[in-house]
Amino acid sequence: MTDSDGKSKFSFFKFPSHDKQAHFISEYIFLITKELRLDPLAGYHAIELLQRFMVKHLTDLLATPTPQGAAADQSGSYEDAVFEKLKEKFPFIVFTCVQIASKLSLHSHIIDNNTAVRFLHSVGHDVSKQALLESELMVLKGLEYKLNATNPLSYVEILLEVLGHNEPSIPVERLHLLCQHVLQFVSLQRTAIYDSLLVTTTQCVSPPREQREKFVTVTEDCMLLGVGVIAVATFVLHNRTWEQIVGELSHITGISVRSIRDFAHVTLMHIVTST
Repeated sequence: MTDSDGKSKFSFFKFPSHDKQAHFISEYIFLITKELRLDPLAGYHAIELLQRFMVKHLTDLLATPTPQGAAADQSGSYEDAVFEKLKEKFPFIVFTCVQIASKLSLHSHIIDNNTAVRFLHSVGHDVSKQALLESELMVLKGLEYKLNATNPLSYVEILLEVLGHNEPSIPVERLHLLCQHVLQFVSLQRTAIYDSLLVTTTQCVSPPREQREKFVTVTEDCMLLGVGVIAVATFVLHNRTWEQIVGELSHITGISVRSIRDFAHVTLMHIVTST
């Protein structure tokens, strides 16, 4: 499992720097999903589970009273100590979320503990089955056993199914494959794309805090993400029917044609500038 330079594709397990964590975490979840031949749905589900678990886990850790005398005895802060300890467990937490997601997918191979141990050994981690079970239990408890999660790929697939039913001439199968690549790109470039979309919609290079706070709901709108991804894939694959399909997507979802166009335009610009 090495790239052309002989480096492990999973060097992520050495923990990325803070400013690149979100990008690297998504990227390596996708790599794990591909390496273990899981349904792509499992990768997006794992990302959602991980985000929810980490919010709850960090909130609980930082809410724990500081050990008596810790502030005086340690040069760093208690928060630094918490993050340092979490750093050691984080690769296993990420993998555990992928493993749980694989068990929830109807069309995916399930990652059993034998497969998990072999994979983690192959990327340089000596871990026991017992440790994996404990990690899984910790994540399940942190999620309060609530494993349903919003999955952007599910939105794309449902919209494509409706689109194909309404417009049988649309090459849905070909669009589906390209949509997977577009959605992965958007997931990896999420911050940059939504920052550009914010500037486009507000017509302001440096939107004030109030506008940024209101825009959070847009970043969480999986329906907008779904129609935007399909619009981008259609523009690339079937440009002559783009206006027709964007109009149909607007009719299906109630999202304005302008909003779909803005999302598609911003995403296409990022795709072009990244190549």
